[in-house]
Amino acid sequence: MKRIEPKLSLVGAGPGDPELITLKGVKTLQSADVVLYDALANEALLDYAPETALRIYVGKRAGQHYQQQEEINKMIVGYAKTMGHVVRLKGGDPYIFGRGHEELEYAQAHGVPASYVPGISSSIAVPGLCGIPLTKRGINESFWVVTGTLKDGSLSHDLPLAAQSTATVVILMGLSKLQEITALFQKYRGTEEPIALIENGSLPQERLLVSGLGKVVELQEEKRIKAPAIIVIGEVIRAQSQSLSMLHEHLLRDARIGV
Repeated sequence: MKRIEPKLSLVGAGPGDPELITLKGVKTLQSADVVLYDALANEALLDYAPETALRIYVGKRAGQHYQQQEEINKMIVGYAKTMGHVVRLKGGDPYIFGRGHEELEYAQAHGVPASYVPGISSSIAVPGLCGIPLTKRGINESFWVVTGTLKDGSLSHDLPLAAQSTATVVILMGLSKLQEITALFQKYRGTEEPIALIENGSLPQERLLVSGLGKVVELQEEKRIKAPAIIVIGEVIRAQSQSLSMLHEHLLRDARIGV
């Protein structure tokens, strides 16, 4: 009989495109006995796991938590002790708003060795793939990555500070709070500050909407941009074109916008 050696590997699946997982992530999946995968992890990556590996969906999206976090923690430990190597496949990077470190701590506290395999975060990769650099000399000096919604449903307390800076601001899990977010940023940056909404970034069904802060809520409703989507706010968005108006007209002609 095979000797069971409990182990947890937290693996970042990248922003969505299955080719954007790391080589180490692929090799880790190849030795999995169980794969617990999230909603934002591309299911094509499951093909790297052995045919005998158990594949279990434990996806969580806003308002649609298929498995609560406490239950997922217990599943990690239970499967590790009964089957061996558990790979926790998480969209983006497990340590960027992915609760990965909580899972690692829980596993270690229950006697399961755990390791971390970084993933390409959507917060950095998705804007870049759309032609938006998060930093550009002479335009900004930093970028912030902020969660849009706290666990109690309220707006992040860091957003007012981010709005007052000159930084590029990337907001994850914030589309449901778009009206509040834009009102806040308009207070400090005005109505013409560029904002981009990117739905299904890095995937074939990706859609990109660029506007000024003053019009984006109306356009988001009109074009039906939906989660999963990230929000980017900042002058670097203008880097795609000579002017925001030219860029906006270009995007409206782009089939990805769904008009």
